[in-house]
Amino acid sequence: MFLVVGLGNPGKEYAKTRHNIGFETIDYLAREHGIAQMKAMKNGLVAHYFLNGEKVTLVKPLTYMNNSGECVAPLADYFDVAEDQIVVIYDDIDLDPGILRIRKKGSAGSHNGMKSVIANLQTQNFKRIRVGIGKKPAEWDLANYVLSKFSKDEIPVMQEGVRNAAKATELIITHSVEEAMNQYNNKAIEQ
Repeated sequence: MFLVVGLGNPGKEYAKTRHNIGFETIDYLAREHGIAQMKAMKNGLVAHYFLNGEKVTLVKPLTYMNNSGECVAPLADYFDVAEDQIVVIYDDIDLDPGILRIRKKGSAGSHNGMKSVIANLQTQNFKRIRVGIGKKPAEWDLANYVLSKFSKDEIPVMQEGVRNAAKATELIITHSVEEAMNQYNNKAIEQ
């Protein structure tokens, strides 16, 4: 079983913002598998589907970004998911819009949502897919930037980034993280 977690913030005011790219990827996967509604569970929204005989549990934490681990760790315990069967999808301001960076494990960097996930899981040994949202303009406050919506020109690029993140997630599940890294790390987005 795989636990696939998209980080973001709940509520309409945060929908389609840069910080919610993880939620958007989970929504995309849900639509692709005919899931119309996710169920509330352990401070998150959860849905399941099967991929090549492997159970996949989609998760959107409802704890707000900075407390994401308060949802992820209890669900990992409840479903008895091994750390190497967890995939976390989240935004990265150090990557150009739509560009992916997939890793087997690693630190949180400056991402508060990932800091919470690592602290609550008490491990860094889980897979992650970072989706580039573009660098913060010098005059912007970081919080305001990550909570801003994408420009009209960025929307198609980010939609492609979400599709690629979803495909990379499923490649991790059906093949390996190495295969996903080979196919999607730093892949240019067609414009």
